Amino acid sequence: RSSDLSNREMAGRILLFRPFWLARWSSTSSESRKSLDKILVANRGEIACRVMRTARRLGIETVAVFSDADRESLHVKSADEAHYIGASESEKSYLNIDKIIEVAIQSDAKAVHPGYGFLSERAAFAEECEKAGIVFIGPPAPAIRSMGDKKEAKILMTEAGVPLVSGYHGDDQSNGRLKEEAKKIGFPVMIKAVLGGGGKGMRIVNKESEFDDELESARREAKQAFGDEQMIIEKYVEKPRHVEIQVFADSLGNAVYLYERDCSVQRRHQKIIEEAPAPGVGDRVRRELGLAAVKAAKAVGYVGAGTVEFIMDVDQKFYFMEMNTRLQVEHPVTEMITGTDLVEWQIKVASGEALPLKQEQIPLTGHSFEARIYAENPSKSRLSLKHWV
Repeated sequence: RSSDLSNREMAGRILLFRPFWLARWSSTSSESRKSLDKILVANRGEIACRVMRTARRLGIETVAVFSDADRESLHVKSADEAHYIGASESEKSYLNIDKIIEVAIQSDAKAVHPGYGFLSERAAFAEECEKAGIVFIGPPAPAIRSMGDKKEAKILMTEAGVPLVSGYHGDDQSNGRLKEEAKKIGFPVMIKAVLGGGGKGMRIVNKESEFDDELESARREAKQAFGDEQMIIEKYVEKPRHVEIQVFADSLGNAVYLYERDCSVQRRHQKIIEEAPAPGVGDRVRRELGLAAVKAAKAVGYVGAGTVEFIMDVDQKFYFMEMNTRLQVEHPVTEMITGTDLVEWQIKVASGEALPLKQEQIPLTGHSFEARIYAENPSKSRLSLKHWV
């Protein structure tokens, strides 16, 4: 039912299934589980249900929140208790930080899991949780903020020695300066919104004569979507592959990678097929990708689950694009090939435990896919609906 769908990346999955319960966590401390004995899930639909399933298996109580549209939704019925937080519009409910914190305190929740979408990558939300004495099951606010700003992220990655595509990430945002930098880089180039995501504020420019119009178009879209029109210019990698690495870090300084997902099959810069492991990627390149991703995570003091995205050329040279500071929609693809439960890892790491496995102990078995189905309005030539079935 539509009321049971998640906010942005919706509904179900098509997967070749390897049960994630094959590998279980041996807790380093019996006290850590007690410290997070009740979790509020600040989301709805599929991801809320996903988090609750793992919490229930761990003996942790769950608190759901819901808007007018979700009174009868599955995530509300799945939780131990549920609280109304506002009208159907997300700004009045699932994006209402003050209300969610209020419910967390009233319900005596020890932690908040943000899911994906909504407030999952809002540094302000992580900070408000901390102020209220509630554990945020996610990375520290400074890491969210640093990786959410593409310009700052590129600077940090340069300092950390993570491979980058040549480009301009400067403060001079005049149209003339951006065009000059594009000419220096050499066409084709990619225009990207500094605060962008999901393909918004992104344009490929094949020749100089197209640059001015594409820049203005990207600025308008970025301003509308993110409230900011700053841009970066990068060399466009032709015939690219989109390969991302699942990373995980704990608060004790340990970090590992759980191999790659290939997300190259896309429509309008939106993923359609996610596949793990990536076809044609050998052990050497896989290791290089993983080590670069861990280096990126450590550079920002990362804790928890994150995804480092790379663009790969035809010679399998790869370059950092961005880091998603949350659990990805496609995380089950990684769970299938590694025999892990990444939500369990999130909860245990948030409680202060060490990662359960060292890098050499993480298996890679089998192959898995996730597929998303898109419905578009051909007469208007635009995306009108996106979700899974």
